[in-house]
Amino acid sequence: MPEKSKCLEERTALFAARIVNVCEAIPQERLKSGHLKDQLFRAGTSFAANYAEAEEPESREDFIHKMKLAMKELAEARCWLRILGASGYLPVERLAPLIEESRELTRMMGASVSTARSRMN
Repeated sequence: MPEKSKCLEERTALFAARIVNVCEAIPQERLKSGHLKDQLFRAGTSFAANYAEAEEPESREDFIHKMKLAMKELAEARCWLRILGASGYLPVERLAPLIEESRELTRMMGASVSTARSRMN
């Protein structure tokens, strides 16, 4: 496995694990905390599963599709992280590194999609 792919694979798993930890820290006594926790948990962990599927594609088109799904889930997780911070459920300082990591992962995945598309032509 190429080094870049290995790095991305590890970062996706670490990001998902960090999301699980954030979900565990959401105060249960807050209004609708269960909904926010569930939404963040689903988006922040399913992105890693979509990335794993992209690593075993049936075709280049399948790779692109799975990577785009992973990127969409990352965008959703980023949205929930911002909502949690803005509403005071968790300190923004705790969430900011995760938001930045989601942006970096999205950029890396986007570069992989661009490369795959250019190789299709």
